[in-house]
Amino acid sequence: MLATFMYGAGDVRVETVPDPTIKNPTDAIVRTVRSCICGSDLHPYHSMDASSEGSPMGHELIAVVEEVGADVTTVKPGDFVIVPFAFQDNTCVFCREGFQTSCIHGGWYGSAETGGLQADLARIPLADGSLVKVPDLDPVTADDGVLASLLTLSDVYLTGYHAAHMGQVQPGKTVTVIGDGAVGLSAVLAAKQLGAERIILMGRHTARTDLGVEFGATDVVAERGDEGIAKVMDLTGGEGSHIVLEAVGHMPAYEQAYGLVRPGGIISRVGVPQYEDAPVGFGSLFGKNARLAGGPAPIRAYIEAAIPQVLSGQINPGRVFDRTISLTEVPAGYQAMDDRTALKVMVTP
Repeated sequence: MLATFMYGAGDVRVETVPDPTIKNPTDAIVRTVRSCICGSDLHPYHSMDASSEGSPMGHELIAVVEEVGADVTTVKPGDFVIVPFAFQDNTCVFCREGFQTSCIHGGWYGSAETGGLQADLARIPLADGSLVKVPDLDPVTADDGVLASLLTLSDVYLTGYHAAHMGQVQPGKTVTVIGDGAVGLSAVLAAKQLGAERIILMGRHTARTDLGVEFGATDVVAERGDEGIAKVMDLTGGEGSHIVLEAVGHMPAYEQAYGLVRPGGIISRVGVPQYEDAPVGFGSLFGKNARLAGGPAPIRAYIEAAIPQVLSGQINPGRVFDRTISLTEVPAGYQAMDDRTALKVMVTP
């Protein structure tokens, strides 16, 4: 089969490797229907040290089950499934509390042991907890737009939803979203679904912010840094934003977030932070009584409620995909996202 590997910054290759096999009785093997490239994949694309051993890439997938281990009971060969970006048993104490990305027995794709999901086939550990069946839908005849939206439920839309959920978005609130990438736009859509009264989208790319307006943004702020903070403060009458959803992961975005959050407000971060040390003192969080929330989205906690929303047409988050390529073209897909000539790239087998 073909699979994607990264050998260093900017060095992405698609290679022929052996097909995965069942290693544990709780495994399943799935065949790709659609996968994609994530904005978080660009972090190692910028900074990964060169290596003679490639790192398997990809963590977003919709697929058809090919084979299951002896202990798998919830899915069977032929089922059309969504694969959340982390695997989990969905039964441990943290899974039961709704934080499946902290599953005691779970983990992440992208290691030599688990492989990546930008591939023809994948081995899914803990299949009963990690695969979610899409009922009554044939991926062969399904509308491309529906498939795209279902694919966003493996990560990007529900990561945006997680930001809004952890930020406690509700009717009457002003929400500011930092970042006009696919997660930021998903956060706009999720905030709209949760009833936010005003949604300020901070981004500089008109094609993206235009989609953000269609998703529910009421205002767009192109300025960054102190200028961006001043613009949001002006829009909110000097009060700031009740909730800030940070979908970038770099320090300037965090600094922007605490600069414009309202006293007593919440900053919810889902952009994978590229730092460990960050201000939390009087001039940032403490002085405002501001709270910091967010983290890796527990997709499994939200996905079953989101599938009917997609199938009914209530939400159409798949619009964040603006380019579709074949698996052999994945290196060019990374380049396009890095160049910002593509918002989010979908991959077909």
